[in-house]
Amino acid sequence: MQNFGSAGELNDLWLLDPDITFLNHGSFGACPRPVLDAQTHWRERMERRPVEFLYRRLPELLENALDEAARFLDADSQDLVFLPNATTAVNTILSNIKLESGDEVLLTSHSYSAVTHSAQRWCHRFEARAVVCEIPCPLPDPSTTTALIEAAITERTKLIVVDHIASSTAAVFPVSDIIALCRRRGVKVMVDAAHSPGMFPVSIRELDPDIWTGNFHKWVCAPKGAAIMYVKRELQKGLHPLVTSHPWLADWSEEFAWTGTHDPTAYLSVPAAIGFMTDIGWDRIRTYNHDLVRRSLPVIAKAAGAEADEPAPFVSMGTFFLPPETAITPEDSAQLQARLYAEHQIEVPIFAWGKRSMLRISAQIYNRMSDYTKLAAALTEIIGS
Repeated sequence: MQNFGSAGELNDLWLLDPDITFLNHGSFGACPRPVLDAQTHWRERMERRPVEFLYRRLPELLENALDEAARFLDADSQDLVFLPNATTAVNTILSNIKLESGDEVLLTSHSYSAVTHSAQRWCHRFEARAVVCEIPCPLPDPSTTTALIEAAITERTKLIVVDHIASSTAAVFPVSDIIALCRRRGVKVMVDAAHSPGMFPVSIRELDPDIWTGNFHKWVCAPKGAAIMYVKRELQKGLHPLVTSHPWLADWSEEFAWTGTHDPTAYLSVPAAIGFMTDIGWDRIRTYNHDLVRRSLPVIAKAAGAEADEPAPFVSMGTFFLPPETAITPEDSAQLQARLYAEHQIEVPIFAWGKRSMLRISAQIYNRMSDYTKLAAALTEIIGS
């Protein structure tokens, strides 16, 4: 495993509380000091001359940041816009597709709950249906997974929203196969790649989705509220942001660039985050994180009386189901998470998935194996008590 030195050596790079064992990078990420310094620089520039910065300079600054994001994602910057998060991107697309009574938006049982709720909200408005395709966890082989999605497509399916890596289960979907399927069936597909930037090498050009969204504030470690949305060129016309402001009916990127007064410094700091992690080395980071998940997951699962499957390549998160004999029901999940935090100062998510409880760990270069053995010991104490 690649060596990143002692945890203390990274304390100067991250502001994380040393009293907390932080195993939940996957939820909101964690931003290193040099990237926060870059954001502070942008904020100071903005506050020195607010009108000049926001009115005269911002379009060019955003364009420059998008150029860096496009290089990182292997995409054309003209096809990208910044948004606060992937959930906003999903809602933006759902608000723009022309749904009629009886139409369907297809999701999977691995979809992020906020995405499922968004689909239900927009479908309800137009008397359409949000359809959930049940897919087992762990995922079956790629061909079976794709076949299950194909079986759920009907003549009323207007959009399919599929994860690249599911937030809840850390399952990696065969998105290339699913995109090819949607092409054959004439159905638009949106890839919810909230966790992909940084965790995986991404080539939007090679993937060629209709719509794609990913967060920079997770595995790229940008400031909170920095995400991207890609839309294929021929689908951009008539696509509008959730909030309408001055650039109404302008170029689509202009509309998305200004939706009212907000703090754009998270977007402008994306190049600094990419640069910071690039200097460390993406292959080194991904190898370290994946190996840490691969080594620690069976140790933690064993402590909980469970078994864990081998995580997929590159994945920096891992999950396993708590066994029924632990008496930790889905309803108890939040309580167990709260106890781990209150009694052991461990931040790790435990949640209901279907009728079972699931624990998810994340790994980032500030983590060490000792963090996970601490979690294993805490689970042994709580579950065995």
